Amino acid sequence: MWRNIGIVVQTADAEQAWSAFRLANRALDEGHEVRVFLLSQGVLAGDLGEEPCNVNKQMRIFIANDGQLWACGKCLALHEKEAGELCPFGGLKDLLELVEWADKLLTF
Repeated sequence: MWRNIGIVVQTADAEQAWSAFRLANRALDEGHEVRVFLLSQGVLAGDLGEEPCNVNKQMRIFIANDGQLWACGKCLALHEKEAGELCPFGGLKDLLELVEWADKLLTF
């Protein structure tokens, strides 16, 4: 059984990003270690707070449950966003480490 799950979120589509973080939270609840990297438009995910697909809420649950999260620094700059709690600065080195660490890697 695999325990290390890496998830790359590269969409600003609320339903897709919401599903990614719901899965991440479920995996944490089941005892898996989960790391998420926000790439491309994924750095905008924290701004998606409308119901029924409240991504912001799912991201906060993920962080509160010790999920690990990074956001591409170049992508943050491209979208004129600052690093913060829901978009902690990360680089390609962090993404590569996530890929090498993960037993399974999913992209949304």
